[in-house]
Amino acid sequence: MKKNYSSLYSMLVLVALISGIFYCMMPQNYDTEEASISEFSTKRALEKVKAIAQKPHYVGSKNHEVIAQYLIQELKNLGFQPSVQEGFTMTEKGTLVQSKNILARIEGTANTKSLLLLSHYDSAPHSYSHGASDDASGVATILESIRAFLHTKTKHKNDIIILFSDAEELGLNGAALFVTQHNWAKEVGLVLNFEARGSSGPSYMLMETNAGNAKMVDGFQNGKANYPVSNSLMYSIYKMLPNDTDLTVFRESGKIQGYNFAFIDTHFDYHTSQDKYEHLDPKTLTHQGTYLMPLLKYFSNSDLKNLNSTEDKVYFNVPFSFVSYPFSWILPMVIIGFVLLFLLMFVGMGKHVLRLDQIIKGFLPLLGSLIVAGGITYFGWETLLVIYPQYNDILHGFTYNGHDYIYAFVSLTIAICFLFYKNDGKRNPEMNQIIAPLFVWLLINIGIALYLKGAGFLIIPVISSTLMLGYFVMTQKSNAVVNVILSLPTLIILVPFIQMFPIGLGLKILVGSAFLTVLTFTLLLPIFGSFTRKGSWAILFFALSIGLFAKAHQSSGYVYGKAKPNSLVYILNGDTNKANWATYDTNLDEWTKGYLGEKPKRATSLNTNKLYSKYGSQYTFMANAPVKNIQKPTIDFIKDSVIGNQRYLKIVITPNRKVNRYDIFNNGKTKLHHLKANGTQSIDVKSNIIAKKTNKILSYYVVDNLPLELEFSMNSDEKLDLSLVESSFDLMQNPAFSMAKRRDWMIPTPFVLTDAIIVNQRVKPSVKKDSIITVK
Repeated sequence: MKKNYSSLYSMLVLVALISGIFYCMMPQNYDTEEASISEFSTKRALEKVKAIAQKPHYVGSKNHEVIAQYLIQELKNLGFQPSVQEGFTMTEKGTLVQSKNILARIEGTANTKSLLLLSHYDSAPHSYSHGASDDASGVATILESIRAFLHTKTKHKNDIIILFSDAEELGLNGAALFVTQHNWAKEVGLVLNFEARGSSGPSYMLMETNAGNAKMVDGFQNGKANYPVSNSLMYSIYKMLPNDTDLTVFRESGKIQGYNFAFIDTHFDYHTSQDKYEHLDPKTLTHQGTYLMPLLKYFSNSDLKNLNSTEDKVYFNVPFSFVSYPFSWILPMVIIGFVLLFLLMFVGMGKHVLRLDQIIKGFLPLLGSLIVAGGITYFGWETLLVIYPQYNDILHGFTYNGHDYIYAFVSLTIAICFLFYKNDGKRNPEMNQIIAPLFVWLLINIGIALYLKGAGFLIIPVISSTLMLGYFVMTQKSNAVVNVILSLPTLIILVPFIQMFPIGLGLKILVGSAFLTVLTFTLLLPIFGSFTRKGSWAILFFALSIGLFAKAHQSSGYVYGKAKPNSLVYILNGDTNKANWATYDTNLDEWTKGYLGEKPKRATSLNTNKLYSKYGSQYTFMANAPVKNIQKPTIDFIKDSVIGNQRYLKIVITPNRKVNRYDIFNNGKTKLHHLKANGTQSIDVKSNIIAKKTNKILSYYVVDNLPLELEFSMNSDEKLDLSLVESSFDLMQNPAFSMAKRRDWMIPTPFVLTDAIIVNQRVKPSVKKDSIITVK
């Protein structure tokens, strides 16, 4: 009975430690009443978020200019004389837009290089996002932090530049405009960028460096943020995601390094009309403030002239602190791990407390747990997608009940581990069994040392668990207190990843969480292996998983605030004068069926020229639509001449209705040379978002209905075959259409062009021009 209670106490301590680790990742309190004017106030920052996020404010919308003027006035209220930078930029793969950046500057006493505070103020287009988290939260964090900084008259050597960039959501164009065309850009030594990919949870620091990260790591560590959450593996994971931020442009085009601070939980709100003030977690906004306030004071007085390094460091956070060490330590630590393990095996077998046959048998439960837990999780999630097809509507890959599924599959995995590691009646079998997972972890760390050095800190839990084995080998006893203390590196470093992976990468990665849960469980075998009645513990965790699956089922439907995304566009073929309704949805609902009918046609024919979508979405269904009198653009071939073997063209496309976007596609294999659009050429930024294989030439996001001017040359013996897709984001408001309102449990699908009136046509002169002039 005493041993049973010992198992219970150990489990309760582990649960308390894990809860504490997550609790300490971010502030849990904030000022519901206004804090002192010398401090960062979440309440004051929230007021700014509320003002910015009242309506969608994407580039080209009426409210976009309203928010720009609001920010200019806010800066004036702080005593600045803000400036505005406007101009066209075309980023990689041809995202063209006229951006409007808002800037202010605080002069330092002995400037080394300027510190730039960065957030974008435009919201995501198409889906009517209010942009509360992305990125009113970042703008508000900067405004409130600067207010407190100025009030306290904090002395600082470096100039501080504030940049509220535009058109980040379209193609990082505002940042590109600043980096390539503003005089201040060459003076910037460091960027602090505040972003969001969800609406809650801790804010993660992700640094972007040109070479080694050592000086950047030291700088962040010296800044002494109260709740640092970051590790050197995160940037590798971040680059796996279909995301870039404005900071990418600074690093790629300006060779300027910086830190991103972004939160990712409740990812399902990201870029949707649910990204509203009421959905932003105030504690998350507080966390952003706890980064900027100390880092602003530190970096405004640091030497920013050269933050480049040749050396890299491994780094990770622990509660309220931050740990780092050089890459050069990684391989020696792995070698130490191997030496320590084999030494303990040799001593243990010499003392007859370890047996070679039992050590070898230890691979069986490890492999069994990995295979069964991984298989059940993988096929379990695939089965859930069949049972609940509506989950495919959430393009983010993280459902509204996603947390329940994480906890359910983790609980099920723990139950499986307890079953595979049931006590076979031998004394301390877990000490023989732990050698197999330690050996596997060491092999993993060899791979890390060779190919993924940013994950080098994963050797620390392995060494810590090896010390649990060492205590047993040296004393022939297993001490619960010692084991719990030595479990801390595993709990602090590994357990957060089990939740973070599916939140950041989508629930399709749940199988990765299952594998990591098994590998974490086995590192803690000196604790779990000593539990009596492992079958009962397995039943308990199995019952817990059933309860969590039941809870997920109860919240598997759609309600207001957790709404069903759906999409609809009206497409008019300007060449054939035929029209269609179309959708990207795989699961039609009452609203889309009202236009597409019960048995719509497959929309394969509409996917010839694919519009960019973050997740590769295509039209799925279509139906005939009434032909409306939609005014087509005027296409003028201003210049069309041949010199030698080159044909030179200048084409102007002028809208004859209020439009928001033009997409130009090359239907043939003709190569266009020296392309300029509205007087600008493409800026080479290695995007992590846009697909590399596409026949799209450019996407032009229209502001003030300005025409699109294309200039290029081509081989004179080739045929010009271009297509134009003209879009306006006004399907729901256009008086030519009588559109039914969505139900309150529906929202426009994010990441796709929806709620739009689209005109497709070939690019050819609207009015016949003179024949081609040949110049010999």
